[in-house]
Amino acid sequence: MTLDERYTALRETIREYGSCVIAYSGGVDSVFLARVAHEVLGDRALAVIADSPSLPRRELEDAVAIASDHGIPLRIVRTTEFDDPAYLANPSNRCYFCKHALFTGLTPIARAEGFAVIVYGENASDVGDHRPGAAAAAEFAVRAPLKDCGLTKDDIRRLSARLGLPTADKPQLACLSSRIPTGEAVTPDKLRQIEAAENQLRDLGFREVRVRHHELRSGALARIEVGSEELPRLLEPATATRVADHLRSLGYAQVTVDLLGYRRGSTNGVAPTPIAFRTAPAPAAP
Repeated sequence: MTLDERYTALRETIREYGSCVIAYSGGVDSVFLARVAHEVLGDRALAVIADSPSLPRRELEDAVAIASDHGIPLRIVRTTEFDDPAYLANPSNRCYFCKHALFTGLTPIARAEGFAVIVYGENASDVGDHRPGAAAAAEFAVRAPLKDCGLTKDDIRRLSARLGLPTADKPQLACLSSRIPTGEAVTPDKLRQIEAAENQLRDLGFREVRVRHHELRSGALARIEVGSEELPRLLEPATATRVADHLRSLGYAQVTVDLLGYRRGSTNGVAPTPIAFRTAPAPAAP
């Protein structure tokens, strides 16, 4: 199918739902999905964003502003993954526990307000990737219309540009917990430290930014990743000194730069055994 045919298929799929709750994050995929769902279903499409310590405050503010600018009905809910010891232990399938908490929060909304389905932004480019959250989505019968209609990440960016969405060229941004190596505990204090470090780098104009947080005997180490084309600017003496001084003021004992630049999953390494999925049945989908 052509891109236009895949886009038409998406709209028809959403129309057939009749109504839906969208798991919204403010990223490329969920913004596009929420915009299309709102166009097709109007107020029978509700975007819901999960607020927790793993979501940067700037990302929350941007997500709310985008929804407002495009007239998308939006609700903010507080999710409970930070009450779950399995999530905090940071196993290789941590995302499962995050998505389980998310869909546990969305299901009562869908039921109480008569929304037919819950949808989220998994797309065709995600097929075959390590995505433990997909297991939680399957338990709750959450739909993935972008994937079902064959829309890839590149397709979604191109269509987002057509629709005038500001996320069309937005860099990918995983949750803050992804900055902590698998098997090292996730804590709100660590995430606040990471968020403040990344904010400074973005304020300096860097686009692809990750501050990987490593706990050593000598104290916390920050391993900075930026896009490979941005590395020379980061390594300029004045910039490097400014960044290092700021990160030390945040409590990092050591500050390093990863010479390979930004790459997905670089904190995963050799992952410990995943924690078992929930054995209790998840709530039925609405």
